[in-house]
Amino acid sequence: MANSIVYGVAICVRKANDAASQSQSSSEFPVSPPVLSSLTHNIPENVGSRSSASVSSTSTTEEEGAHSLSLFLFFLQFELPPPEIKDIVDAPPLPALSISPQKDKMLFLKRRSLPPLAELARPEEKLAGLRIDGKCNTKSRMSFYTGIGIHQLMPDGTLGPEKEVHGYPDGAKINFVTWSLDGRHLAFSIRVFEEDNSSSKLRVWVANVETGQARPLFQSPDVYLNAVFDNFVWVDNSSLLVCTIPSSRGDPPKKPSVPSGPKIQSNEQKNVVQVRTFQDLLKDEYDEDLFDYYVTSQLVLASLDGTAKEVGPPAVYTSMDPSPDQKYLLMSSIHRPYSFIVPRGRFPKKVEVWTTDGKFVRELCDLPLAEDIPIAIKTQDGGDAKVEVSPRDIVYTQPAEPLEGEQPEILHKLDLRYGGIYWCDDSLALVYESWYKTRRTRTWVISPGSKDVSPRILFDRSSEDVYSDPGSPMLRRTPAGTYVIAKIKKENDESTYVLLKGSGATPEGNIPFLDLFDINTGSKERIWESDKERFYETVVALMLDYEEGDLLLDRLQILTSKESKTENRQYFIQKWPEKKACQITNFPHPYPQLASLQKEMIRYQRKDGVQLTATLYLPPGYDLSKDGPLPCLVWSYPGEFKSKDAAGQVRGSPNKFAGIGPTSALLWLARRFAILSGPTIPIIGEGDEEANDRYVEQLVASVEAAVEEVVQRGVAHPSKIAVGGHSYGAFMTANLLAHAPHLFCCGIARSGAYNRTLTPFGFQHEDRTLWEATTTYVEMSPFMSANKIKKPILLIHGEEDNNSGTLNMQSDRFFNALKGHGALCRLVILPFESHGYAARESIMHVLWETDRWLQKHCVQNPTDASAELDACKEEVSKGV
Repeated sequence: MANSIVYGVAICVRKANDAASQSQSSSEFPVSPPVLSSLTHNIPENVGSRSSASVSSTSTTEEEGAHSLSLFLFFLQFELPPPEIKDIVDAPPLPALSISPQKDKMLFLKRRSLPPLAELARPEEKLAGLRIDGKCNTKSRMSFYTGIGIHQLMPDGTLGPEKEVHGYPDGAKINFVTWSLDGRHLAFSIRVFEEDNSSSKLRVWVANVETGQARPLFQSPDVYLNAVFDNFVWVDNSSLLVCTIPSSRGDPPKKPSVPSGPKIQSNEQKNVVQVRTFQDLLKDEYDEDLFDYYVTSQLVLASLDGTAKEVGPPAVYTSMDPSPDQKYLLMSSIHRPYSFIVPRGRFPKKVEVWTTDGKFVRELCDLPLAEDIPIAIKTQDGGDAKVEVSPRDIVYTQPAEPLEGEQPEILHKLDLRYGGIYWCDDSLALVYESWYKTRRTRTWVISPGSKDVSPRILFDRSSEDVYSDPGSPMLRRTPAGTYVIAKIKKENDESTYVLLKGSGATPEGNIPFLDLFDINTGSKERIWESDKERFYETVVALMLDYEEGDLLLDRLQILTSKESKTENRQYFIQKWPEKKACQITNFPHPYPQLASLQKEMIRYQRKDGVQLTATLYLPPGYDLSKDGPLPCLVWSYPGEFKSKDAAGQVRGSPNKFAGIGPTSALLWLARRFAILSGPTIPIIGEGDEEANDRYVEQLVASVEAAVEEVVQRGVAHPSKIAVGGHSYGAFMTANLLAHAPHLFCCGIARSGAYNRTLTPFGFQHEDRTLWEATTTYVEMSPFMSANKIKKPILLIHGEEDNNSGTLNMQSDRFFNALKGHGALCRLVILPFESHGYAARESIMHVLWETDRWLQKHCVQNPTDASAELDACKEEVSKGV
């Protein structure tokens, strides 16, 4: 037990605080002695002595009189899943890759396996929607790299031997690795473990790429990085602008032992303020002071020669963007007054222009606190998004240092919501606009430097129509480190071409492509396409794009990736005109024990005619004729659509490698399950119809079609099909057990929200409030149908979930509702975990819980599914 993490011990009975309260309460609720042994006879089987996750469990048989416990709550040590699952999760991760600006070198950024729970248990401050590690002065729970390897890209396209970056302390945690503009240096942050097993503050280091030698950027050991928001940026080949902790900063403010007064919120002006269910907000003046303490930075301009100078006043800087000509910086910061009802993204924001040596030029804007933005976001011209106005958004331009009296000029007017710009040069830029409600998206061609050239629409389409997606322009890196649209030239051809990279969605699956596109005529030539039969290939980046002028098609080089159902991703360089591919990586298979898994993209139809797809995985060596039907796990996540045609389009590829994350449902291939991954569950609202008004009906119809398909194929045993999901997928799971109990033997719901009245101002893409769509909110909430759930359901939730709407109270209250109706259910609360689970102990325990649930309630399920299906259909026909 010396190395175990004991999270606590509790008995779920009314606990007397003193003798007086005991005597007062004895008449209304007899108090059992707080003795742990009184619970032991009710601890489920298979719960061994190795435990520590918080687990509560109950079943329909727990009714033992007034003096018994109505809920069994026990705290145990973390468990490990079976070796065939554990070994896959513990496999060493592959490195991340980074290519130099000149595309002549590649970094292998080494990663470790899952972090220990002790890292998540470090103290953190929850402020303004952020979680801050005060010891390091960073966002908490940051992952990191353990090493940097430099490889030369050889003339023949292969990688040279690895050169390790060295000189920093052993065991250092590396973050924020960036190339200098000329590719000769790397900058990164370092933190090390200290004696109390905590990490130090971050320091900025630089490394010479040719030698791999690393050293601290600052000569003084007392200059630390403030990495809560932005961290550092190269302003030229030898200088960085760094957010540092102010040297004059003292100790953190102390929380007053006695508050100075009550906490008051007021709306005496009768403003309409509708906000989502945000987490980790500021609560009082002390939180405001603490927020300022951790996020205030002093900017320092540091050179590789060791010189450094402070620039600008200390402030809460959130971003630093150098201009393409390296003369200016666009500086963003937030400031008071702060808010107790919205996170930092809506705090007052100031945007300024500085010179790169830190001199203030001018203020562009100072946006006020945005507490009263309605769910349907307010437009920039002050009108509501529900009101028809034209133009809706306007894009302006202005010189960094305008002449006196010089006003901003209109670059482009938009009737939809502005979605961004891809810049090329004075003659070409692409402007994007879209409108979610209708799914309409448009792309405009403009000439920023020519007022006499009228903007024109290049593409006007539905964003959910993936078959018509023309792709996105490929970008090239400029010497200043920015990215612009790459112009392509063909020999003896004066036309202006760009490269459009697309996913290539087709009824047979995605076939990625690269098109040579004439920006003036709209004609296109497909110059590259993924293999269709066996492999899945994608274009990753342009190579040789650092040369001045337009890129020549005959000298084109691209970096591509290639994978198959059973072969993990490798990288290749392809060169024109031969288009010969040279493999540059040879990563080992991350889980060879599943190398021969079987994968198929299947198609079937919902009863209303909507075409659906799913990916069916079968374990290695599976033979239908010999092995027969298997226990099956269905794992999915619903989506919203405006049209049946778009909802029925195929997304994904049958040839993609089966990437298996640490909590993936595909892990149960190792336990001889069939896995139906991502069956499409379109919730469709055509025209003026709201999709969620028929959520339950469409949810059940979609999943019913999926289950019928795998049963008809003979690969899934009809009485041994489980369903699961995370977040909105957990919400889906609970609804299916309530409204389609004939389909599944059990469910696993992770980090879900089950009561929509607790998210009254919208959720997912629902922008109506509870009071505008009361019936929809109630009917969609599985909490309201807890009395209908009779199949076993496993609920798992992170104790520190910070996702909007999915606070762990959702699982706790849902569990109590299920328990109150005698449902067979189990609730696992993971200490220190957020919306997604990170620590090795937590993840292993989640897998153990899930495997235990599946083995007990799916593999061993004796239910006669056909008889139950007939009974349920009969009840439905009678209107029950």
